[in-house]
Amino acid sequence: MHALSLPTWIIHVSSVIEWVLAIWLIWQYDKQNPDRGWRGLAWAMFPALVSAMCAVTWHFFDNADSLEWLVTVQAAMTLVGNCTLAIATYFIWKISRSVET
Repeated sequence: MHALSLPTWIIHVSSVIEWVLAIWLIWQYDKQNPDRGWRGLAWAMFPALVSAMCAVTWHFFDNADSLEWLVTVQAAMTLVGNCTLAIATYFIWKISRSVET
């Protein structure tokens, strides 16, 4: 755990907690406003959460060479997460336009 300073650890861990909380809040919002695409956004956030957890895990084990594959998984999940978030956002936009008209 010496790879990162304490303030950096606090930021990493709080970011993961914040992301989990955001997913939960969006899920709760979808319960109040169903059929608007918000649940899809909550699901779309999971790959980015996996990416963050890969980073924290790798740093927790002092960036061990044996776990370097986590860097590849993190990069892949970041790409997948960005794509799923873009798709979910598009569907929220599309649904909101159809509700307005």
